[in-house]
Amino acid sequence: MSDIFREIDEELRRDNVAKLWERYGKYIVGLAAVIVLATGAAVGWREYQLRVQRAESVRYAAALELAQKNELARAADDFALLAREAGGGQATLARLQEAALRARTGDEQAAISAYKALAQDSSVDSLYRDLATLLAALHELKSGDPKTIIAEVSALTSPGNPWHHSALEITALAHLHAGERTEARDIYKTLADDLTAPPGLRARAAEMSGALSS
Repeated sequence: MSDIFREIDEELRRDNVAKLWERYGKYIVGLAAVIVLATGAAVGWREYQLRVQRAESVRYAAALELAQKNELARAADDFALLAREAGGGQATLARLQEAALRARTGDEQAAISAYKALAQDSSVDSLYRDLATLLAALHELKSGDPKTIIAEVSALTSPGNPWHHSALEITALAHLHAGERTEARDIYKTLADDLTAPPGLRARAAEMSGALSS
């Protein structure tokens, strides 16, 4: 008798499965199709991103080659175009390269504007924004207002900032341009005594501190 009941139970289960499939099968098939399409789209998107990144790297290298051939203006234009069309870190590096090349062509104002635009772009990592702030200040030292420059880099002089030492060096230079020898000397002495500062920067600071103390 138990065999009969088992057969009946199996028939009922099969019947229930058939009814469930008849009612919900199209949704199950649809869900499976969505999963397959989503997986394919994800793989396709990754492959597309890799192709784009490779193409951007090729363009970056080509612009660098132009710069090495001293075709500075053309290289700067190519970096500017790449910066507009690329994404992420590649665009940031292209913007830094463009600004540096504008300076090398003698167009200091274009370089400063490019650095400042990068420094004010909240979509860019703070490390590069701060670097752009420093580089803009460095180029402004030639003709800008020293007090303004000191104010612009003041936030970067805190010990926790990665560009702390460079910001202090630029601050010292700005004090010198303002004729404030004592303030400049004190900063240089601090840098010269700072064992965490880069060796080259410490050497420059020690030399400047000595010169300003005599």
